[in-house]
Formats: sequence, C-alpha cells, structure tokens
Amino acid sequence: MPVTAKSLGVDKLSVEDRMALAEELWESVVADGGPFLLSDAQRNELDRRIAEHEAAPDDVVPWVEVKEKGLASLKRP
Repeated sequence: MPVTAKSLGVDKLSVEDRMALAEELWESVVADGGPFLLSDAQRNELDRRIAEHEAAPDDVVPWVEVKEKGLASLKRP
C-alpha cells in the first residue's frame, strides 16, 4: 500500500503545518543528494528562470514575504 498524506494523517494538519512539513520533506530530499531527472520542458523552464534572474538579480521577493502572503490569502473568507 503506497504511503499517502491521508494515510499518514497529514490531511488533518493545519495549512501552516502542512507547508512546514512540505518544506522539511523537500529539504530531506535535497540532503540525500540523489539525481533529479528533469524533462526537457522542466530543464528549459529552469534555464529561462535562471536567465531571467541573471538579467535582473535584484528583482526578487524574499521567501518570508511570499510565504506570509500565501498564508494570508488562505485565511481570507
């Protein structure tokens, strides 16, 4: 039986806790250092984003701000 969010009870966590868990899970994947297989479309998108960033490196929004806005938008009625 595959492991799912529901089978682990993740669906019962708050949105904030699920986001924190997702971040922690992603960090554990990265820490394993395994190879990431990307499709051509994914590689092209990453290349596009890198080029966009290199063209305007100061045009960024800090993660904390993005996270706060995302959480705030979820709390709106």
